[in-house]
Amino acid sequence: AGGESATDTPGIQEIDNMTHTPVNQQLRDIWGWMFAGVNRANYILEFQDKIDFSGKDQIIAQARFLRAYYYFELVKWFGDVPLAVDQRLLFGDQFNVDRTPRTEVYAQIEQDLIFAAETLPATQAEEGRITSGAARALLGKAYLYQDKFTEAASALDQVIAGPYDLVDDYSTIFELEGENNIESVFEVQYTDKEGAGFGCLQCSEGNVAVGFNGIRNYSGPLFDSGFSFNVPVQEAYDAFEPGDSRRDIAILNIEEFAAANGATYNEGYEHTGFYNRKYIARKGDANLGDANLTNPNNYRSIRFADVLLMAAEAHNRKANPNDALAREYLNRVRRRAFGDTDHDIAASGATLTDFIYDERRLELVGEGHRFFDLVRTGRAAQNIPGFTPNKNELFPIPTIEIQLAGNRWEQNQGYTN
Repeated sequence: AGGESATDTPGIQEIDNMTHTPVNQQLRDIWGWMFAGVNRANYILEFQDKIDFSGKDQIIAQARFLRAYYYFELVKWFGDVPLAVDQRLLFGDQFNVDRTPRTEVYAQIEQDLIFAAETLPATQAEEGRITSGAARALLGKAYLYQDKFTEAASALDQVIAGPYDLVDDYSTIFELEGENNIESVFEVQYTDKEGAGFGCLQCSEGNVAVGFNGIRNYSGPLFDSGFSFNVPVQEAYDAFEPGDSRRDIAILNIEEFAAANGATYNEGYEHTGFYNRKYIARKGDANLGDANLTNPNNYRSIRFADVLLMAAEAHNRKANPNDALAREYLNRVRRRAFGDTDHDIAASGATLTDFIYDERRLELVGEGHRFFDLVRTGRAAQNIPGFTPNKNELFPIPTIEIQLAGNRWEQNQGYTN
């Protein structure tokens, strides 16, 4: 995990060690932030029949996308969760609200995203607005997480046929000038114009994670300092093949960089020698308020490369596989990485599946997908130290939420309140 010491943000340290419990503050934050997002979307949808105005259907479609997005995160993390449709969850409701089976939550996610995909335009005049492509991409991802491979392939193929493409230069994707480019399918917009503090992280209009990922007490070119969390490990660095241009763009070898550029820094807790270069602070940002909490780096939630790899997996794993198309999608990603066709994959069947899994790790390293990819494909126990099968596939429901519900909810398997 990193940070200053073993006691720096203990909730993060516990999750990294797979020792987290239902009283973990960071898990409570995730639960609260996601349901706050659901409530904001439902605030609009609860009153959708009260007024008519031009463009109303677009607002409704974007609100339904966001509700689906937040609920998708909730079922990934916690499994069965209370489902509220077109009405807010208000204080006091918890005494009468039960956890909804995740199959039903997924069904609502699918309905919301299908509506959004059919209602929204392919492109928007204002950067960051939800598009039909973003809705179909998230729909395809939701299908993939349920092993609905045929449905996922169909949804993702429609995205691939849309206005997206891979950018030529991978190194530009995570820089300011690379935001909202042709590869961006859904990108969470951030700004450094409105600051916040540790007392209210969700009040920041900047990307808080960037400061947490940053180099501790750094002084030198290109980057600003941060808190040295989320440090890549040697295994991730070594997973890249020779000639793969993505490695040094995605992972910063701080010792080599400091030696070459006269930079200085302090080693944090569990220092590995590497930093997540995609999401560490760059010099030149305004960073108002607490500088480490208001970085403007957008979160690239769904990139076109991710869509290609999800589609490759769906076509490879569906009941009637289309491995030729799966290879085509996979190799589009690899050709950008290597700049040639010499590294194309020619495999099929289960061997091709493994290549697709490996490519997701390399292409998307540091973007928040790896843990959930391992869980949904049944590979977590052999790849995550401390992972306990039939327990750590889900995170615990925060104890306080169970207590507020009158202790009526059962805790997720393997956890005790």
